[in-house]
Amino acid sequence: MMMAKRYRREPMPEMLRHFLEYSFVIIGSFFVALAFNVFLLPNNIASGGVAGISTITKGVFGWEPGLVQGLLNVPLFITGVIILGKNFGLKSFVGTLILPFFVYLTSGLSPATPNPLLGAIFGGMGVGLGLGIVFRGRASTGGIDLAAQIIHKYTHLPLGISLAMLDGMIVTTSAIVFSVEEGLYALIGLFATSRTIDFVQVGLNTSKNVMIISEHVEEVRAAILNEIDRGVTVLEGSGGYTEQSRKVIMCVVQQNEFIKLTQTVKMIDPEAFVVAMNATEVLGKGFKTS
Repeated sequence: MMMAKRYRREPMPEMLRHFLEYSFVIIGSFFVALAFNVFLLPNNIASGGVAGISTITKGVFGWEPGLVQGLLNVPLFITGVIILGKNFGLKSFVGTLILPFFVYLTSGLSPATPNPLLGAIFGGMGVGLGLGIVFRGRASTGGIDLAAQIIHKYTHLPLGISLAMLDGMIVTTSAIVFSVEEGLYALIGLFATSRTIDFVQVGLNTSKNVMIISEHVEEVRAAILNEIDRGVTVLEGSGGYTEQSRKVIMCVVQQNEFIKLTQTVKMIDPEAFVVAMNATEVLGKGFKTS
């Protein structure tokens, strides 16, 4: 059987790529600001980050959230550049400036719901959607992420723990300032944000990383190459009990190809041992290129 011919995708022109990336930063920042003003802020949901701090200061002092976010984001960005010694890039600086501007611009919009649970869920999803789009533009909106990186550098705490610690402090403060119930809603919003970011980054097209141990390695390898039209990697392994050398076939397939793959393998070797794992980010020929 002839293998389907794959064509190499031409690289995107540099100018168009930059235009799209800046567009992602602007559009994503707008979605974050919109979700903040119509879902989170009206329900006193401070679900982490600089936006959460601005929600708390709005409730306690009545300060304008857009102004607070701008006054916190810009110094954090500058401090991050100085201390971390990294070039965060012009796109991230644009995101740092334009997000507070959009927060101020959309501050007069009416709340979408007075229900704090709905506000937490849809507000968290809206923020996650916006941040995911910004990340697609290879940028960030600054804020607490930079503070977490600074803590990570000086304390050697894992970055994820540093970020969770800062967000946890903000959520705890919101529970003290507003109520325990609103603090719990903030946790729901934070969870919705993280899950939505993952969805925007990865999407629904989860692939499968399949490991196959068989006595008929060559037949299985040929069938995958010719019938499934997927590449394979043959690894050297050793039986844990027998200590005999044997080959292990590794293959990554799309979700809709997995059943065909397992059926093909079982037809060749009914005793084959097959292990499948989700592969949520696959780059390379036949999959995403970037």
